[in-house]
Amino acid sequence: MSELTPPQINRKLDLHAWWMTAMLIAINVGLFVWQILHGVDASNPAPADAIRWGADFAPLTYLEQPQRLITSMFFHFGFVHLALNMWALYIFGSLAEQILGRFYFIGLYFLAGLMGSLLSGYMSIQDSYELLNHFNSIAGSQSSLIPHIAAGASGAVMGLGGALTILAFFPPLPLQRFILDKKALLIVMGINLAFGFMTIGINNSAHIGGMIMGAFLVFIWYLFQKMKAQMLGNLIGLVSGSLVCVVFYQYCISLLPPITPFWQMILSQMSQQLGR
Repeated sequence: MSELTPPQINRKLDLHAWWMTAMLIAINVGLFVWQILHGVDASNPAPADAIRWGADFAPLTYLEQPQRLITSMFFHFGFVHLALNMWALYIFGSLAEQILGRFYFIGLYFLAGLMGSLLSGYMSIQDSYELLNHFNSIAGSQSSLIPHIAAGASGAVMGLGGALTILAFFPPLPLQRFILDKKALLIVMGINLAFGFMTIGINNSAHIGGMIMGAFLVFIWYLFQKMKAQMLGNLIGLVSGSLVCVVFYQYCISLLPPITPFWQMILSQMSQQLGR
């Protein structure tokens, strides 16, 4: 297997080698089916349903329900959204789980997803600042600055992709099972980012946040692998990633006071529309 030939992981199922990735896929698909059985539109879920099932809406997330930073990773806006994310999770996850080990893999997955949600929330905060600063001259085009509902596993998945891409540029470790194709990974990640910038409705800030966390964690992992201190590296990496998320969350909270009345007004209107 050469550096220019990516591993053919689809030749044999080998489910035992990446069962945690399979479990994440099963959970996402199972929740999607459960939501459909409870009346959620399979192709275009209503905003009210997205909120009800845990999607991330920055005013609600930061003022009342921070758990949405995590629960939003398990809601998808229709079958196509789910299918694309689960396919990418299979491709990236089945490799990352075997290279990084299950413990570090699952930690990286959730921390990347969390950082994606946090960066998405930070951008909503900045948009709300801009909206208030131009309140007297708001044009129709500025409606995009109002916080949007966000959900999906793409931040976590892009974190896995970002980790594999960074790892592909490092010399392979002695026991590394796969030699990664950096050209293919760069193309795939580049297409995903470009598509996110060019297409309305894609939360590219979540993609970028996930990629940054994935790159950060895999750098720490690789460094300690070279030092032959795997357990210490896993611990330091995941604790460091958690601290980064906590600090960033607290920073976002510190930005809220000037926009809190505006967000409370949005929540009040939303509650009336949902009939609460």
